[in-house]
Amino acid sequence: MPAASLRDDVTVIEDAPAKINLALHVTGQRSDGYHLLDMLVTFTRHGDRLEFTPAEKDEFVISGRFAGMLDGSRDDNLVLKARDFLREAIAEGSSAPAVRIHLQKNLPIASGIGGGSADAAATLRGLIRLWNVSPPYATIEAIAIRLGADVPMCLESRPLIARGIGEQITPVGEMPVFAMVLANPLKGVSTPEVFRRLTSKTNPPLEMTPCSTWVEMVGLMRNDLEPVARDLLPEIAEISSMLTKQGASFVRMSGSGATCYGIFDTLAAAERAATALHSERPDWYFEATETIAGAHDARTG
Repeated sequence: MPAASLRDDVTVIEDAPAKINLALHVTGQRSDGYHLLDMLVTFTRHGDRLEFTPAEKDEFVISGRFAGMLDGSRDDNLVLKARDFLREAIAEGSSAPAVRIHLQKNLPIASGIGGGSADAAATLRGLIRLWNVSPPYATIEAIAIRLGADVPMCLESRPLIARGIGEQITPVGEMPVFAMVLANPLKGVSTPEVFRRLTSKTNPPLEMTPCSTWVEMVGLMRNDLEPVARDLLPEIAEISSMLTKQGASFVRMSGSGATCYGIFDTLAAAERAATALHSERPDWYFEATETIAGAHDARTG
């Protein structure tokens, strides 16, 4: 691997897109307790943002709407773990000098849209660029899995199907752009508790059934965690109803919650809906955005 070559004035910027589970099927459970999942995943243009700058000593700065929710857990932050794991992996033959990392935290914490995992993945991408290193992809993949089951998906940050515990990834190049509103009541749902209360853990796998539209095809799929999460947090049902009333053609919870997404015909319609929803509940989180397309920049069909 080549040694790093840095300029003092260089800043590398990496986006950390929100991860959206268009579908999540729980298909089994391993002997070690990990659940087996089939997931259809896409990513939004809205997300966190990280900046990486050479420094005299390691620094970590957090700003943004949800920065305060992370202040008490900096030592355990996945961004710092990603930095340290990557530095450890390239210790022989390459330089990984001190870096100032600035995380702009725009996504709610523990909300089912992969915020922490997306930040970790963006850290790996950003530091590889800043440090000018080229570790084998297998090394990066191993670090990603070590950081968490969602990190390999977020490392890709493009439409995909993930199976196993999330590490078996197949790109979905033909997925179109979806205009959507992300909505969260800013109340947490415990992922371990959701899985603990799940009564059926051997459900039918994900199938890409041909349909006239992608929205129709996604509608034939499921999020097996949503009924349980709704029981734990009634606001999920309320926020889903609000999205439907604003004209969303399809509404579903992402991940283990509590973020729900509503798909709209256009970004302008999504923006109008987000504005109306924010006026109705200014203490909740609503964000209009678009997803990142697959290989073909098609619109929602």
